[in-house]
Amino acid sequence: MSNHADKIAVLGAGSWGTALASLLARHGHPTVLWGRDAAMVEAIDQRHENTRYLPGIPLPESLRATTDLAAAVKDAAWILVVVPSHAFGETVRALAPLRPADAGVAWATKGFEPGSGRFLHEVAREVLGPDVPLAVVTGPSFAKEVTQGLPTAITVHGDAPDFAQQVADAMHGPAFRAYTGDDMVGAELGGAMKNVLAVATGVADGMQLGLNARAGLITRGLNEMLRLAAAIGAKPETLMGLAGLGDLVLTCTGDLSRNRRLGLALGRGQTLTDAVREIGQVVESVQTADEVMRQAR
Repeated sequence: MSNHADKIAVLGAGSWGTALASLLARHGHPTVLWGRDAAMVEAIDQRHENTRYLPGIPLPESLRATTDLAAAVKDAAWILVVVPSHAFGETVRALAPLRPADAGVAWATKGFEPGSGRFLHEVAREVLGPDVPLAVVTGPSFAKEVTQGLPTAITVHGDAPDFAQQVADAMHGPAFRAYTGDDMVGAELGGAMKNVLAVATGVADGMQLGLNARAGLITRGLNEMLRLAAAIGAKPETLMGLAGLGDLVLTCTGDLSRNRRLGLALGRGQTLTDAVREIGQVVESVQTADEVMRQAR
């Protein structure tokens, strides 16, 4: 059960980290958001706006932000990591010696460890040791809509049921539903693969191949997700829920999706370099595609 007096540290001041920190603060939890960019952190802390990633959307005045990692995690009941997958290992390693003894660690990062192709829960377990409760937060959720208070449903999968429930309870509110599960492999697989499939559907739409092609790509893409899930021991029902099908549909059809926008640009003839530069934020699928191929082999 989540306690409203418990401090929560959110690591990563991009659009999704800011959105989740804002959500937790709106629900009455003392929340501190950590980021590396001093100017952006100051804007969040003093002017209550993430001017780079969520411009024009007011953030709760109770939300604090800092560039000091030790100060962010001090006395935190639990910690939520929301950084790009390429920075996940580095962030968890920096966090490890600073983590309060009883604090569980959750993350809303989607992807695999670059190079090794390992699942992020494998990275976290190796760094943090065998006794720290872990959980992954995933599901169909655009940061802008969450920050605007629009209805959203996500899922929290963890290796310790009490901790997964603690995270879900803290996020759960009038316009935000959080469900729990214990299939971290399936949850992470769905969150990673849907990004790659969103690029494919974006390419098809950019080439004006029609709605039939889009539906075919989404459906056959889901089939590939299910086959890979079965091969690596994930639960098929996880991929048929919010962590798989839900996230897949949103990312493949919603124009707020960076991965879909990348595909649209490629389908219209832009180069990968130009398309990524134009989007201006991390596009996870660029690295994830190779790691999905590695998993499939």
